[in-house]
Amino acid sequence: MGERILLIEDDRQLGAQIVDHLGRAGFEPTWWTEGRALRPDEAAAWRLIILDLMLPGTYGMDILKQLRDGSDVPVLILSARNDTADKVRALKLGADDYMTKPFWPEELVERVRARLRRPVMQRQDSGVDIGALHVDLQAREVRVHGAPVELTRVEFDLLAALARRPGAAVTRQWLVENVLDPDREGTERTLDVHVSRLRRKLGPGKHIETVWGIGYRLGEGEDP
Repeated sequence: MGERILLIEDDRQLGAQIVDHLGRAGFEPTWWTEGRALRPDEAAAWRLIILDLMLPGTYGMDILKQLRDGSDVPVLILSARNDTADKVRALKLGADDYMTKPFWPEELVERVRARLRRPVMQRQDSGVDIGALHVDLQAREVRVHGAPVELTRVEFDLLAALARRPGAAVTRQWLVENVLDPDREGTERTLDVHVSRLRRKLGPGKHIETVWGIGYRLGEGEDP
């Protein structure tokens, strides 16, 4: 039995194409044509959710926002809106990917596969392990290949913010507003300086990846 995917899409022709391609790719899709709130225990039944924004019943962004209050299930957004502000808002609310319509269903399937290859943090765990990197969120400790890494308060908070959404892009604006001290250092230029220092302390590899035009994300940290 394949991994379970929830598709929330009201366009019946497009939805049928997506379900067909997901099924032939080995996944087990469930298709909803109307939007509604998802409880965390419901969301746990799926490995990934594909979510259209313009839905009868409720707005897709509202579903995403409510979902992120209690679940870290990966969410891939579908939308006919190609505006950068919409993409940034979706990523800021916790989306893992954003595809604009029209698109090839084959590309969607590959995006799903790529997202499922990335680790997802379990909320009940205090520690996050990604490649050689270990982040203990409660003890505020960081190790790379088992060796401790000394970080400043801002550096740890920055790494922790990315570690809570491994593999997902976090906007620079969100990091400035939620990690930096707005009265002393709340600028994107200052954020980039902290990222540069954090990368040096974590050592060789691609632990913190730049997502051009959006922000940063925590990757596998494999040596180049």
